[in-house]
Parts: sequence; structure tokens; C-alpha cells
Amino acid sequence: MRQKYWIVGGEYTDTRFERLIEGSERPMGPYASREVALGTWRRLAADTKANCHARHTIAEERI
Repeated sequence: MRQKYWIVGGEYTDTRFERLIEGSERPMGPYASREVALGTWRRLAADTKANCHARHTIAEERI
């Protein structure tokens, strides 16, 4: 089984991270490897570290 990796997330209404602000969603990918997705996620995390309402994660899709 192969996998694709996506970075999903955006800016949330508060730090409970339960509800995204509409229009802030930022799906990125697919990436062929977790390592490439992780590198992109790290750059994104560094760019958004001053925004405590932003959160992104890596999601795996099995194909």
C-alpha cells in the first residue's frame, strides 16, 4: 500500500483549535514522502510561530 501526505490546517478562532476561520484553510500536497511533508511543515511552522491561533498537521492518505 502506498501513501500520500498532506499538510492541513489554518487559523483557528481560538487556542482550543476546534473551529477554523473560514477561508484560512491551507491544504498543501500531496507529498510522496513523509520526510518531504515534514520539511514543508517545519518551514510553515516557522513562518506562523508568532500566530498562536495557527495550527497545521501532516495527514496520511493510504492509496
